[in-house]
Amino acid sequence: MPSLGSGKYDRGYIIPIGGCKHHITDDIAEQIRSICLNANASAVILTISSNTIEHDLRSNLIDNGFSTCSEVTITSRQDASQEELVQQLADNDLIIIVGQRPLQISTIIGGTPMAKQLRKLNADGVHIAGSYGAAALLSEHMIAGGEESITPKQDGVTMAPGLGLTNRFMLDYHFQQPGRLGRLLTALSYNPFTIGIGIDEGSALFISPEEELQVHGKGSATLIDPSNLQYSSMGSAGSGDYISLFGLQMHILAPGSRFKASDHQAYDEHWA
Repeated sequence: MPSLGSGKYDRGYIIPIGGCKHHITDDIAEQIRSICLNANASAVILTISSNTIEHDLRSNLIDNGFSTCSEVTITSRQDASQEELVQQLADNDLIIIVGQRPLQISTIIGGTPMAKQLRKLNADGVHIAGSYGAAALLSEHMIAGGEESITPKQDGVTMAPGLGLTNRFMLDYHFQQPGRLGRLLTALSYNPFTIGIGIDEGSALFISPEEELQVHGKGSATLIDPSNLQYSSMGSAGSGDYISLFGLQMHILAPGSRFKASDHQAYDEHWA
């Protein structure tokens, strides 16, 4: 894993965690701890949901070297605007956002002081992770839903504004679930500048300040790069029509594999 730069204003890592359970493996927790350069690293778990969400993230982090781990719960836009709650995110090395439905999370915090604080802290070097639906929230163009299909369709995805920590990658979680590939491809046909990544259960992406990502955990990630897209029929397709996409490149990234957005290259320790 590339190390963080020494510049004062280096961005923190962005860490989307796949799956539909709020749990991180020891490998992921160890890797998160390794990028926190503070000897007494502290974390905060930010739960954004109108419903109670059970998780064991605090014990995962404490067992893997974090000195402290607090929790903040946001259930409404009023909560997300409270200065006391917003300031509880400061002075931490890591923030893990917990939530189930991306659209619900974004409608609770979108445009609030809480969202602005998250972007500022990440820009100032705080690492921000997103678990379950919050994994999709981290990108600028957020996949909020879609129909089950392995092929792209004109109306096969619902998009919404995300938190905007990265505009280079578009993220989807629980990717082994049927139908995720079709909606990710449809989302890319709307936004061919971005690189699409589907994250499997039990895996996490570590996206560095230099926009290099590495996969950790027990699952893999599916990366679709449209940088050499030759043709898309999205512009002429009618409602419900299947979409033609020519020239896409796909990578399957097992744990330890890396991808550099700067040169659009995938790397593995056994292949270079």
